[in-house]
Amino acid sequence: MSPLRMSTVGSMLNVTSVTKRYSGQDTDAVAGVSFVAVPGEFVALMGPSGCGKSTLLHLCGAMDRPDRGQILLGDTNLARLGDDQLTLVRRQRIGFVFQFFNLLPTLTLVENVALPLLLAGASPAEATRRARSLGDRVGLASRLDAYPAQVSGGEMQRAAIARAIVHSPALLIADEPTGNLDSGNGARVLELLVELNASLRLTILLATHASDIAAAAHRTLHMRDGQFA
Repeated sequence: MSPLRMSTVGSMLNVTSVTKRYSGQDTDAVAGVSFVAVPGEFVALMGPSGCGKSTLLHLCGAMDRPDRGQILLGDTNLARLGDDQLTLVRRQRIGFVFQFFNLLPTLTLVENVALPLLLAGASPAEATRRARSLGDRVGLASRLDAYPAQVSGGEMQRAAIARAIVHSPALLIADEPTGNLDSGNGARVLELLVELNASLRLTILLATHASDIAAAAHRTLHMRDGQFA
């Protein structure tokens, strides 16, 4: 189904005619893009490096604002929010997984997973309890008290995924989440994302340049030169 023709009724993410150009560039990083993701949908953005995938993820994840167009997360127009409001949206409603994990090296895995809950005001005891429960769910029960430097890349990425969803976000943004992993660990991380998408009805927007990764999604949108191909 075309991303432009999909019904917007009950949409989780509704992107309309979004354009973004960064200072010093001659062309738009994202050029008039429109698509809809419904609750519980797993959407892959696929294309070569520099095609605009990461920029579109940043816009949908409230990390940046479009120059033109509208981005609705539920009924909230992200394009109209100020910096403080965008920060609150990211903290409460969006989770992020990146290629290079971005775990804090001085914290254990369980402390990394618990961090979003602590920032949201949860007690240390409750944050730790929930972090350990989720850590067990993603297969890290025996590794939660280790530091990032003491575990494998696959274990670090599973911890990063747990950290991204511990606050029960509506939308998970995943930017090349298997790009820094070997094929075995990459496959296990992808299986985890598929399982979480199905069991939690978690909406996922994932960027990748690999067709085998995109194949796990419900739908793939191909990007080139800032637009859908």
